[in-house]
Amino acid sequence: MRKVAVVGIGHAKFGVRTDVNINELAWEAIKLACEDACLTPKDVEFSVVGSGFSSLGYEEILAAVTITEYANMMLAGHVRCESACATGSAAVHIAHMRIASGISDVVMALGVEKMTEVDTPTMVELIGRAGSYLWEYENFGCSFPGYYALLATSHMAKFGTTAEDLARVAVKNHHYGSINENAYLRNEITVEDVLASRLVAWPNKFLDCCPINDGSAAIILASEEKAKEIAEKNRKPIIWIKGVGVAGDTAYIGARRDLYSIRSSELASQRAYKMAGISPEDLDVAAVHDCFTIGEILAYEDVGFCKKGDGAKLIKERQTYHDGKIPVNVDGGLKAKGHPIGATGCSMVYEMTKQLREDVEEERQVKVKNGLGMAHNVGGTGHSCYITILGRES
Repeated sequence: MRKVAVVGIGHAKFGVRTDVNINELAWEAIKLACEDACLTPKDVEFSVVGSGFSSLGYEEILAAVTITEYANMMLAGHVRCESACATGSAAVHIAHMRIASGISDVVMALGVEKMTEVDTPTMVELIGRAGSYLWEYENFGCSFPGYYALLATSHMAKFGTTAEDLARVAVKNHHYGSINENAYLRNEITVEDVLASRLVAWPNKFLDCCPINDGSAAIILASEEKAKEIAEKNRKPIIWIKGVGVAGDTAYIGARRDLYSIRSSELASQRAYKMAGISPEDLDVAAVHDCFTIGEILAYEDVGFCKKGDGAKLIKERQTYHDGKIPVNVDGGLKAKGHPIGATGCSMVYEMTKQLREDVEEERQVKVKNGLGMAHNVGGTGHSCYITILGRES
């Protein structure tokens, strides 16, 4: 299997992007990624477009076709993929496999979504369908705030986690979102603000939930030979994909092993660690799936940053801040940066690449010791999980 590197990254500002259509939004990230890699769109041999709501949330049914044509990449091959909230990481995974297998030398993974063109209740229903529609959504009327409320209350009952612990995650992520120019929510908040915000699905308050929004992020991957050629031009460190792990779990949340962990996160991280030849302690930084604040605490435990039940302790002790033991979501995470479904996974890889290049704002730059970062992206409530471990050239 060939080595694969991240050689170009681009990120559009997340938010309510009424100023652009889906093709223009995608182009913002594609253009920046090509410039970062000193390539043109015509140098891309294949593109993987990750978008969960093509034709449902926005106007284009064939998003991969219209986007690649708009970006002048029409002669390259292209495909659209989806894996619920893990769609962007699925795009990176497919792009990685295409290069690792020897089929292509330069492949772009693009994550893009427009979620604000339909009304909020409609989008909440569409997101809810990422569970088991006929069993969970239709029969029990459960949408994702409800699903994650089940996880939160189970964790509270098992380990004594509190609403204040959940709120601390939101406070941290809003702090870093306030200094990330690409983030949607740029405001600082307090624990009291979170606890006082309106109830959505107990214990999830409004400020425990990530926002619906629009955005795009693009990642250009290349083979080892091509990556070294590009590095001579752009004079940037080569960031390798050191390990990948993918796992899934039953779509029926009531049939899970338990409701205080996400098994697919456990399995995917173990597979990625094995492929990369590392342990959780080796990581310098991580981006994890905090669609709700409990999601970040679950991730701490599921991927091995602490033992089961100690996730709340990590945030309480500020060990996941940029100067802590294991910095997590120091770009604002889904909670403050936003969660345009298809774009999130690519945005995570973008942030890990920037961190490992040591090219972010000083107030959120982590100390890079081992040159290793993780992107952890969950689809649904663990129906799928994609882990990408990236490493800087030593």
